[in-house]
Amino acid sequence: MRLRKLEAGDKAAYFALASAFYQSGATLYSVPVKNIENTFEELMRRDTYAECWLCEEAGEAIGFLLVAKTFSQESGGMVTWIEELYLKEAYRGAGRGKQMIAFIEKQFPASRFRLEAEPDNEKAIRLYRNLGYQELNYLQYVKEEQ
Repeated sequence: MRLRKLEAGDKAAYFALASAFYQSGATLYSVPVKNIENTFEELMRRDTYAECWLCEEAGEAIGFLLVAKTFSQESGGMVTWIEELYLKEAYRGAGRGKQMIAFIEKQFPASRFRLEAEPDNEKAIRLYRNLGYQELNYLQYVKEEQ
């Protein structure tokens, strides 16, 4: 398994993987293709707020990591959000997710790492707990642009 930063030539692979992620049941709902397009454009423009890493094996794109960066007074420093971690079904359960998280934790030193999981995604939750992640008892609220 190899992780490398997403490049302009990876657009089709990224779109396929991101679309699969939002249809996988790991999220509450799908997102419009325009959102994936906007994210790709931002990733190509700069890495100030977000970075994406393509996961490859034998030359095939098998997954990706999308990371967002922010600062938090609560945690006393930088926070790395693991926004999306996705592996194709055939590549799950062999330690790749664990390797991907270890990569992010090394690549982005931070005072806190955060991620989200759909309550039904028991395998992901088990992985995160085994890696030392703890559940936060926050309710999250969003207000979407209309």
